[in-house]
Amino acid sequence: MHENPDDPSAVTPHENPDGSVTVTSHENPDGSVTVTPCEDGPLLLRGAFTILTQEGRSIDPGRTTVALCRCGRSATKPFCDGSHKAAGFRASSEPDSPN
Repeated sequence: MHENPDDPSAVTPHENPDGSVTVTSHENPDGSVTVTPCEDGPLLLRGAFTILTQEGRSIDPGRTTVALCRCGRSATKPFCDGSHKAAGFRASSEPDSPN
């Protein structure tokens, strides 16, 4: 991670009292987090987020924008490794409409 405030992709890590690390992005200086479902692909997570295991342990994403797997085929879960392409995963970027 790097901490150059003039670089919009720069990040500032902050250690929380519980030992987890929150990463602040200079892309979203207001601290907002965005989640973007990519058509036929992963969820893109951007901003100052913390990823935790069910047990509450922090998972270091190493960057301020990560792709989270939603096809279930990634070898690097919870992160996307591109396996959705070979698996033929299909999903809209829009929410499913209720039936």
